[in-house]
Amino acid sequence: MPVRDIVVLGFSAGGIEPLLRLVEALPADFPGAIFVVHHFPPQGVSALPHIIQRASALRVAQAVDGDAIFPGRICVARPDQHLVLTGDRVRCTNGPREQGHRPAIDPLFRSAARSLGSRVVGVILSGTLDDGTAGLIEIKARGGLALVQQPEEAAYPGMIMSALRNAAVDHVAPARDLAVILDRMARGENSPQNQSSPDLPEDLTAAPTLGQPSPMVCPECGGVLFEREQDDFLHFHCHAGHAFSEEALFASQARAVEGALWSAVRALEERAELARRLADKAGHRGLRRAVTRFQIAAREAEHGSNILRHSLLGNPVCQPLDAEAEPEGVMAQHQDVAALSPARQFQ
Repeated sequence: MPVRDIVVLGFSAGGIEPLLRLVEALPADFPGAIFVVHHFPPQGVSALPHIIQRASALRVAQAVDGDAIFPGRICVARPDQHLVLTGDRVRCTNGPREQGHRPAIDPLFRSAARSLGSRVVGVILSGTLDDGTAGLIEIKARGGLALVQQPEEAAYPGMIMSALRNAAVDHVAPARDLAVILDRMARGENSPQNQSSPDLPEDLTAAPTLGQPSPMVCPECGGVLFEREQDDFLHFHCHAGHAFSEEALFASQARAVEGALWSAVRALEERAELARRLADKAGHRGLRRAVTRFQIAAREAEHGSNILRHSLLGNPVCQPLDAEAEPEGVMAQHQDVAALSPARQFQ
């Protein structure tokens, strides 16, 4: 049986507990090398290596650029750096975010598959959205195997279900049982026969080849997005290298829209403040018509800001001002701004 001694594992929300159950069940003489990526804030300091070490008999270390691949060791990605494998070496890179994350799961899976082929086993644990699915597809295309945690056991089964829908998963099991399967595979026992691997480009760390131009732009850099379908799984890439699945792109667009709306709130509040100051100055100079004009502008900007703020916060849209107390023409502008109220759908 072929030896599957390179394990690449990814998770996000809810994945620490199953990860600990998995590594706790691995024997001290496990002959494989394990590489772990989890979504983590870029500004944070990850305690995950220390947490894993308390549960595992294997050596645990944070990834160091240029390190050799050692059997019997668990290597954990650093915050804000992709973990990739090139040949027999570990690389930590500041490449473009994928799925909105760095580190992301797909770069590890993709590089391992292209570099180490049928030796690779990809494992997906609990997490949201679908990071890791494209990487699992590439692992399978290179003759490797795909394992996922039992969905019913996962706190957040989104990544697992995406893998099951789109990749030819070989084993679905509770986290502790995955450890038994991985140990047998690393020793060349009871592994499914390797499927033939098609010829694929050998750029080990590059993102997949750009496909057809799409009508959308990259939420990260504003560049043109190209769409590419692989085994019925659609994903997007820009020239800079940012990558998204459909679900990840939808979530990133929602964040971009929310950011734009908060920027509009800020701009309207600044306009209201400046208009009030101008009205005060005009009042000191006795310019009554200017006072009225600036007061109207302040009220319009303030009301528009309130509508957007309430919508973003998920509160009922504020009631319009009393039409009888407003100067002519103000209500028309309020109605235009109120048309933005469906923004709450982007939360």
